[in-house]
Order: sequence, then C-alpha cells, then structure tokens
Amino acid sequence: MPVHIAIPEPTSPRSVPDSAAYNQRSLPQYLHALYSAGATPIPIPLHESPQRVAKILSTCHGILLPGSPADIDPQKYGESAIPQCEHPDADRAAVDELLIQDAFNLHKPILAICQGAQALNVWCGGTLIQDIPTQIGPAVNHSPGRTVTEAHPIEIIPNTYLAAIAQHCHPERSEGPAFREASQQHVNSSHHQSIQTPGDNLVVSARSPQDNVIEAVELASDAHFVIAVQWHPERTYDSSALSRAIFHAFVEAAESWTPRRIEESVLAG
Repeated sequence: MPVHIAIPEPTSPRSVPDSAAYNQRSLPQYLHALYSAGATPIPIPLHESPQRVAKILSTCHGILLPGSPADIDPQKYGESAIPQCEHPDADRAAVDELLIQDAFNLHKPILAICQGAQALNVWCGGTLIQDIPTQIGPAVNHSPGRTVTEAHPIEIIPNTYLAAIAQHCHPERSEGPAFREASQQHVNSSHHQSIQTPGDNLVVSARSPQDNVIEAVELASDAHFVIAVQWHPERTYDSSALSRAIFHAFVEAAESWTPRRIEESVLAG
C-alpha cells in the first residue's frame, strides 16, 4: 500500500502577497524528496475546511510541515512581536495545528522543516527567538540565500535519533574522531528565527556550534517518530547523504506506522 504523507501548502494568499510564487518554487522540492524516498505526498490546500482536512488526514500515514516566509504569531508563546518579526499566516497555522494534533493523537510520524519546526515547537509549548541577528548576533549568517548549500556547520548531539540517522550515512565512523566527524555536518540555512526553549518532551538534537542556535529537536519517545530541523534537507536531497537519510527514516517510520486505538489516544491526550 502506498505511504501517504500530508503536507500543507507553505503559504496562503491572505497572509503572503507572493504566496503563489513561493509555493510554486518551494513545494516541488518537498514533493521530489518524498517521491524519491518512496512516499506519495498529499498536499493540503490551506482554504479547506477542518472537516475536509480531517477526511484527507484519515488516509495519511505521516505529516511533513514545510518552511514558510511567514513567522509564527508570538502571542502563541506569550510574547509581543518585535519590529523584525514577519507577519503570521493564520491559514497555514490553522492547518498546521490540525495536522500536528492528528499526528500526536495517533502517533503518526512527523518531519518538520524550518518554519514547520518552529510551529511544532510552539504547539508543544516552547518559545522562539524572534530575530537571530537582533537577539543572538551576527556571528553566523543563518539567511545566506537559497543557492548556498553549505551555509554553516551544525553539531549533532550524541545519543539522539538524528545522530543515529547521521551515523547511518557513515557506518564506518562508529567512535572517536571518526564519529565526531559524522556528527559535524554543513547545512543550508534560510531563517531568521529559531527555537529558544524546546517544547514539552522535545530534546535538542543539533546546534550551530558557533552561536549555539538550536538547529534540530526531536521527541523523546521510542514510540513516536518526531524530528524537526531548522535547515532545508528537501533542497539538498540529491546532493546530501544526510538529507536523503532524514527523508528515508521519516518514510520508513510512516511505512511501519500503525494507529493507536482511539481509547489509547484519548487517554494519552
């Protein structure tokens, strides 16, 4: 049976003036990565009713939360917007929340990317850095442009699921300096916000070593695959072993996913 992955449109025209151009440029890269990893993407239009979204989700085995030029509404994590904060996208946020709730209710695998990672973190009760240059400083350029494929290094935290994925790319590097090399990767970067405080039950799995910005989090659970990365592995799927490994791990989790019984999901909340 084909593995269906729900993915919302990145932006809506009500909130992002050039949403059509952004979606046409960015969405095909996510679709290519999913198809290449063996899954069938199911795009979710942002204008659909909650009932229609729920019906579509009933056919899906996992969710991918893509990036977006919009920012998460700071009121969702108890702050007022600073001048550098971009306007939120209410339509995208509403669909994201439906998808995340469905995934947590039924333990569907989640891969969250860039703004999608921030949305997941806030949904889990975490907070964000609203503007890295203003609040952290310019030590690392986290927004060098879409054409830069190796913007800065990340340090993957040992004993995390992301570390296991990175190690799978280089099975010969199992210990010592070779293992440290496998845990140090260069990634692309297109963001001005990042996770500040991880949400409930989310653990940090990668940081930018030069400025300590959180680059990835994951759910501390052996029973539920949830990985969120701040960079864009869909853009480097064809050129990066780590990018391919992330998507393949996500699709494999979706292939083996079995829904919790309704009473289990209700009791767990």
